[in-house]
Amino acid sequence: MELFSAYLPSDLPWLEISTAIVCVVFAYSLAIIAIPRILSESEEAPVDYFVPLPVQCKPGWTGRTLEDPSIKIPGSSAIQCYNPATGQLLGQVNPATPDGIDRAVARATDAQKEWAKTTFKQRRKVLRTILKYILDHQEDIATVACLDSGKTKVDAMLGEILVTVEKLKWTIQHGEKALRPEQRPTNFLMLYKHNEVRWEPLGVLAACVSWNYPFHNALSPIISTLFTGSALLIKSSEQTAFSAPYFTSIAKNALIACGHSSHLIQSLVCWPQTANHLTSHPGISHITFIGSRPVAHSVCASAAKSLTPVCVELGGKDPAIILDSISDEDLEHRVLPILMKGTFVSSGQNCIGIERIIACPRAYAKLIPLLEKAIRALRLGSSLPVSTHTSETSEFDTNIDIGAMISSSSFPTLTNLISSAVSAGATLHCGGTPHKHPSHPSGHYFTPTFLSAITPSMPIAQNELFAPIALLFPATSVSHAIAIANSTSYALGASVFGSPSDPALKTCTREIRAGMVSVNDFGAYYAVGLPFGGRNGSGYGRFGGEEGLRGICNMKSVCRDRRIAKWCGVGTKIPAVLEYGGVKQERARVPQARKVAFLKGMMELGYAEGWARRGKGLWEMWRSG
Repeated sequence: MELFSAYLPSDLPWLEISTAIVCVVFAYSLAIIAIPRILSESEEAPVDYFVPLPVQCKPGWTGRTLEDPSIKIPGSSAIQCYNPATGQLLGQVNPATPDGIDRAVARATDAQKEWAKTTFKQRRKVLRTILKYILDHQEDIATVACLDSGKTKVDAMLGEILVTVEKLKWTIQHGEKALRPEQRPTNFLMLYKHNEVRWEPLGVLAACVSWNYPFHNALSPIISTLFTGSALLIKSSEQTAFSAPYFTSIAKNALIACGHSSHLIQSLVCWPQTANHLTSHPGISHITFIGSRPVAHSVCASAAKSLTPVCVELGGKDPAIILDSISDEDLEHRVLPILMKGTFVSSGQNCIGIERIIACPRAYAKLIPLLEKAIRALRLGSSLPVSTHTSETSEFDTNIDIGAMISSSSFPTLTNLISSAVSAGATLHCGGTPHKHPSHPSGHYFTPTFLSAITPSMPIAQNELFAPIALLFPATSVSHAIAIANSTSYALGASVFGSPSDPALKTCTREIRAGMVSVNDFGAYYAVGLPFGGRNGSGYGRFGGEEGLRGICNMKSVCRDRRIAKWCGVGTKIPAVLEYGGVKQERARVPQARKVAFLKGMMELGYAEGWARRGKGLWEMWRSG
C-alpha cells in the first residue's frame, strides 16, 4: 500500500473524488432500477373514460312506489326492478333467452382469442383504468348498489367498494407472480429434465353470482377472468337486475378505452328455467357459482352434462367464539362493535356474516346486556332520499344503521324459527318480527333481533338465516365452544376472540372446521388477498389470492430437456434391452427375466436410500443391459 501511495499525488482531494464516485455509482444503480419501472408504469397508466349514470341516480328522480313490490309481473316475462328499502319502481329488464346466451358465448369466444395474446402489462393497464374509475366514482357506485339492494351507503362502501379496490390492487401488484410459470423439482433418473407448471387461459368462463353484493360479486370474477386472459359471461341475480348493466359497463368501457374488445364481458340476467342453458353450455370452460345450496345442486348437475368444473360458494353459519381470557374493557369497546358489524352488516345478508356468537361462561354473562342494549338501539331505513340526491330526507333516513332486506319472502320462515327457538327454551330479548317502516311502508324490513340461550339442537341454530338476527350460545369450556362451532353442516368462515397470549386461540383456529378463520377480527381474510371459500355444506373451490387466479386457468405441466443436457447430447433414449422390436431382430428376443432384472436395477439406482444400494442397482443395469 505504501509503495502504491508513493506514486499518487498527496494534494488531490481524495474525499471529494471518492464521494463523487460513490454518487455516480449510486445514481447509475438507481437509474437501472428506476427507469425501467417508470417506463413500465407509464405504459400501464390508467385511461380516463365515461360511463353514463342511470337516470334513477340523478338529482330529482322520483320513482313510483309499488304497494306490494315483487320482481315478477303477472302476465309478463320481464323482471321488475325496485328499491327494497322504499318499494320505488326502478324499471324493467327483459331476461335472456337460450338464443341470447348462445350469441353471448359466441361473441365472448371470438374476443377471447385476441385477448389471450395480451401481455400482463396490457391487462394491468385495464385493471388500473377500472381502479381509477371506481375511486373517482365511489358515491355513484354506492348509490346504484343501495337503490338495487336496499343496503346503507356505509355498507355499500365497505362491502362493495373496499373489497373490490382491494382485489384490483392485489391483482395488479401480485397477479403476474401468481401466474408466472413455476419450476418444479425433478428426480435422480431425470436430472436432465426441466419441469414447470404453467397457468394458461381457459377460454370463456361463466359466473352466476348472488344479489347481496351486486357490484363486488360482478366485478370480482371480471377482475380475475380478464387478468388470466379469458372472457366472462356474468349472470347476475334477477333480484338485482337493475344494477347489473351499469356495473358491468364499468369494465366494458375500460376495455374499450384501452383499445380492447368489450365483448370479453357478456352481462345477462335470466329466470332460473333458462339458467340451465348457460350452466350446461359446451362453450363454457369453468363456472363460479355464489348462491344457495338447493340452487347449487341444480347448477352442478347441469354443468356435469358438459363436464364443466364449478367453484361453489354456498354461504355459511359462521361462528364467533368469545373466550373468557378477553378483558371486560376489550369485550365492550373492541369486540362488541366487531360482533355488531359482523352480524348486522347488510342486514345480516352476508355469506361470511356472524350468525352464531358462542361465548364461554364469563363472557356470556357480560355479553347479554351489552348486546341487548346495542341491538335495541339499531335504526332501520334507507340511505337514499325518496327523491334521489336531494336533502329532503326524514330523520329516520339520515341516522340509520341498517338497511332493508332484499325481499320479504323469508319473513314467515324467520318468525317460525324464532318462535320455535323460544318454545325450546331460548330467550328473545328484542325483535323477532317484520318491521313496518313509517317512512317506507313498502320496504322490506325485519326488526333487529337478539336471542340468547340458543342450543345446537334448535332449528334456528342449524339454518342459515341471512337476516339481522343475533344468536348467543352459552359454552361451558373451550372444547364445548369448538364443538358448538362444528355442529352445523356449514363450514365457511369463523372468528375467535381472546387475549393474544391465550393458547386457546391456537386451539380454536386449528380445530374449528372452516375454510377461513379470523383471530380477534371479523372477515379480515377477505381484505388481504387470501383464498376465499369453505368446505362441507359451504361449497368447494376457492376464489381470491393465488389459488383463485390459478383455479380459473388451465394448469399445464411441461417437461423438457435442460439446455445443458442438449449441449451435452443427453436425452431420453429407450435402452436396447427394453425396445419393442427394433431394427435388430435379436432385440425382440431378449428374455423377459433379463428385462425385469434391468428394470429392478434401474429402480434401485433411482430410488434406493443409500449409495451402496444404488451402486448395486447400477451394476445390475450394466450386467443385464
